[in-house]
Amino acid sequence: MVKVDKFIENAVKQLQKSIDGPTIIGLSGGVDSSVCAVLAHRAIGDMLTPIYIDTGLMRKGETQQIKEVFSGMNLQVIDAGDRFIEALKGLTDPEEKRMAVGETFIRLFEEEARELNARYLIQGTIYPDRIESEGGIKSHHNVGGLPSVIDFDEIIEPVSELYKDEVREVAHALGLPDEISKRMPFPGPGLSVRIIGEVTKEKIAAVREANAIVENELLEKFKPWQTFAALLGKGTGVKGDQRIHGWIIAVRAVESRDGMTAVPMELPWETLKKIESLITSEIPGVARVVYDISPKPPATIEFE
Repeated sequence: MVKVDKFIENAVKQLQKSIDGPTIIGLSGGVDSSVCAVLAHRAIGDMLTPIYIDTGLMRKGETQQIKEVFSGMNLQVIDAGDRFIEALKGLTDPEEKRMAVGETFIRLFEEEARELNARYLIQGTIYPDRIESEGGIKSHHNVGGLPSVIDFDEIIEPVSELYKDEVREVAHALGLPDEISKRMPFPGPGLSVRIIGEVTKEKIAAVREANAIVENELLEKFKPWQTFAALLGKGTGVKGDQRIHGWIIAVRAVESRDGMTAVPMELPWETLKKIESLITSEIPGVARVVYDISPKPPATIEFE
């Protein structure tokens, strides 16, 4: 395990050594980028501008939460939902979707950097991101999903040698609130990789609501390492005595240490039934709900 105090000291020194001008950080609000933001702020102060891009693919209430937590850091919020939807239009292959999201992120960061005359970009890449991208398991938007030509002098990744549990230790030592330091992993491409096939606003709305229901029912009571909802496609159902061809929602809840392996949680039947009832009654277009019992491997935690 990482020696937290020594890591923080060294990371701040390395950032001060590497950066000599205005710098931006891509802040998602997850624990990885949040730790990087605090480290960088300690290192370079007002030379840092955190940028949160609202992709339109975020969880319910996420943007408002980020605004509140990071209000003291000159946070810039960019509303780019339409731009991401356009970039994802017509794409069904998971890798192509990740690449489209990665390129859209970096182009937006480049545009903001030009406005600020910033030549450095800080990212919250962690060690498992690199392993999965370099090993061909899947391209993370901030590693394998980056375009080959990038208009920055340097991309700096302060936590790229750490696992998720180590990043959480650093977050706690830095004084980040529990809603950040204990926050579940959330994919950089957001809800786009929790939708099998092409991404549309209708699908995003359905999976966002389903995801909120799953988190509300499972987070506090069962404390999974990660839990979420994904939209798999359509199937036949019956609502109000009428046949429908509605969405199929998959529920996922796993236990893990670092995300490299995972096992599905054995949730009580009554809990699963309650989740199914809430999702099918509160989201009109949903026809059925399934629970994923696949471990990692052979499955990955996310569906794409």
